[in-house]
Amino acid sequence: MENREAMGWPNTACSEFTRFIADSTNITGLVLVHKGQIVMEYGNISENSYIASCRKSVLALLYGKYVDNGMIDLDMTLEDLKINDVTKLLPIEKRATIKDLISARSGVYLRASNGGDFRRFAPERGSVEPGSHWLYNNWDFNVAGYIFEQETQSNIYDEINSQLALPLQMQDWDRGLQKKSGNKELSKFPAYHMWFSTRDMARMGLLMLRNGKWKEKQIIPKDWVHEVLKQRTSYLEAQKSVPLLKKDGLDLGYGYMWWLIENTTDLRLKNAYSAQGALGQNITVYPEIDVVLAFKTNSIYRRRNSIQTQMKVIRKAVEIYNAP
Repeated sequence: MENREAMGWPNTACSEFTRFIADSTNITGLVLVHKGQIVMEYGNISENSYIASCRKSVLALLYGKYVDNGMIDLDMTLEDLKINDVTKLLPIEKRATIKDLISARSGVYLRASNGGDFRRFAPERGSVEPGSHWLYNNWDFNVAGYIFEQETQSNIYDEINSQLALPLQMQDWDRGLQKKSGNKELSKFPAYHMWFSTRDMARMGLLMLRNGKWKEKQIIPKDWVHEVLKQRTSYLEAQKSVPLLKKDGLDLGYGYMWWLIENTTDLRLKNAYSAQGALGQNITVYPEIDVVLAFKTNSIYRRRNSIQTQMKVIRKAVEIYNAP
């Protein structure tokens, strides 16, 4: 981190940002990476803890290999895949595809086995065609995880180990910490919860920034990274569906299980995108300036950040950058 000032990160501004993190947030670990080098860190960056909905963005990475080799066909419907639940699917809902699930556009508004989504904003069941309406609903994401395992005959956590942890040389990944959970009386599809360290989260962000490549080896198909980041839902549509999003401080669209930062005049934020999780879990990638930010809270300390605080951190982290 000795060279950070020469790289455009003034020490005084970095110190002020650190004070902001300490005084105005509940962040327990933060890493800022520029051109592949850590230019700033805060807190405990090696501690594994719950990453909440960032898990969905991790699953998006795992899908690439199997979409590329044809084992997963994104156009298969829930009916094709023989998917049903505790509450039976309506005929219209069975027409939803894998593509609809991973873009949060399935039109299926059943309760998930875990909370933490925007289902309260859902239209009436059966009232919208699959693919026509965006709503962030955990049922979609949990079923996307179930389908991944059904079609690949492989466990999600084993796939993280082989596709990400080993090739990225993750320093803190612990397969033994990973476990699914959920209320199976509500839905038979559990949530595939994940535990990562901040610095290992940053590695996944850097993998995305490098278009799926790590040390000259293509880990995730480049075309798939582009598909994941292609706009499936604009910020305007997302805000219309979930009015709360208008108050979060950044305009967010949606791709395949990654949030897209839109409608910004700040070059540093142009084309940026994020994995985001409740309590304050975040990986944000800023392609225009070759930067990755990862930060989190650890729920065992009962520390949490609001979405508004997360958005403020995303902005402030790069407002201090001045290209040399």
